[in-house]
Amino acid sequence: MRSIYNIKPKTVIEMNVKILNKDGVNYLVPFILITSCFALWGFANDMNGPIVKAFSKIFRMGTTGGTLVQGAINLAYFCMAFPAAKFIQRYTFKSGVLMGLGLFTLATFLFLPAKLCGQFIPFLAVYFILGCGLSFLETSCNPFIYCMGPEETATRRLNLAQAFNPIGALLGMYIAMQFIQARMSDMTTEQRMELSDQQFNILKDNDLGVLIGPYLGLGLACLLLLILIRMRKMPKAADTSTNKPMRVALRELYHIKNYREGVVAQFFYVGAQVACWTLILKYGTRIFMAEGMEEKAAEILAQKFNIGAMVLFSVSRFVCTWFLKYVSAGRLLSVLAILAAVLIGGVILFPNRNGIYCLVAVSACMSLMFPTIYGIALRGVGDNVKFASTGLIMAILGGSVFPPLQALIIDSKISIFGLPSTNISYIIPLVCFVVIAAYGHRAYVRHYLLNPGSKNHA
Repeated sequence: MRSIYNIKPKTVIEMNVKILNKDGVNYLVPFILITSCFALWGFANDMNGPIVKAFSKIFRMGTTGGTLVQGAINLAYFCMAFPAAKFIQRYTFKSGVLMGLGLFTLATFLFLPAKLCGQFIPFLAVYFILGCGLSFLETSCNPFIYCMGPEETATRRLNLAQAFNPIGALLGMYIAMQFIQARMSDMTTEQRMELSDQQFNILKDNDLGVLIGPYLGLGLACLLLLILIRMRKMPKAADTSTNKPMRVALRELYHIKNYREGVVAQFFYVGAQVACWTLILKYGTRIFMAEGMEEKAAEILAQKFNIGAMVLFSVSRFVCTWFLKYVSAGRLLSVLAILAAVLIGGVILFPNRNGIYCLVAVSACMSLMFPTIYGIALRGVGDNVKFASTGLIMAILGGSVFPPLQALIIDSKISIFGLPSTNISYIIPLVCFVVIAAYGHRAYVRHYLLNPGSKNHA
């Protein structure tokens, strides 16, 4: 293995230019345009975290009810993954991206009629449509990036593209904090319960108006990106095609152990990620209110910690992308998953700020996981890459399964050894990280130890 201490200083882009060339075709401009979509859905997904808390207050629901927002999005990922795969098989990756952007734009503009209805169910329907757009985008963009260069550098390429996802996420978190949390009413859920129906409806209408504003702006940005990609001619060399029937492709994929286990690992990873990021506000708010803060001030401070976690996630993504040049992806994945599990142990056991420090640090470990699991799982799938992407996107359903389980533990108010239910609930992501660590180790053994002559450490 080449020593990392003997490498001459280079920028991230300079180090990765060669991974954007395939058969003499340069993919730099297409890569930039498609990578913009990664930032876009990062913005949308991480603006939703604070909105779970906001919906719980606006509609006077418990934590479990608020998590239905993420549930609707992740259910849409699951339901739309196969139709998206069929669509891009029949047409192209670019067509899939345009369809995703179109659904995404439509959903953002539907927030206005949902607000006029004033009910929670229409918002869930809008989030489901938004999730359908995201499913199309991720089903198309991830394998599109995977195919924009040689297979041996695909995991690095995916990590580089995914590195811009948390940049969009950071902007989404900032917008949520400054334009949603800070502008909503200061009234707590308990105070809202005491309002008359007329007073409650006035307050709800005002808060919903605050909530939908950023989405309408996001819709305009999404529409602009759609136009830019529509006008750009994409190289066909990256768009693999096959007339193979879906049942044949799925049967072949099922018999690839590396792929099959990758889908399971991705299911657990997305569950852990959504649980850690969506409920960090609940965790931090409890700690800061115990210190004597008012609820709104505690929520805003918790969101600042959430933003700090995303900054750490962003920096770590670039660092890990660089390390993948020299370290096996499976080995790095397993080490980071074990470290994440240890940190989650601190989240569970510390009842004070040390717990939230551990929770923020978990983000540094998670930065590598999604694109690396994705890249590892796609090794050796050949012309089944479009359908293979489907299973990995359907695995995002884990974000609908694990956070509600965690929220149920929180709402149960259970206490073990004096630890509050919010802390105990993090046993859910702890289990998830153990599964991911096992997959990383198995992938490392299969690809590196059993193939010592392989040069593909990505």
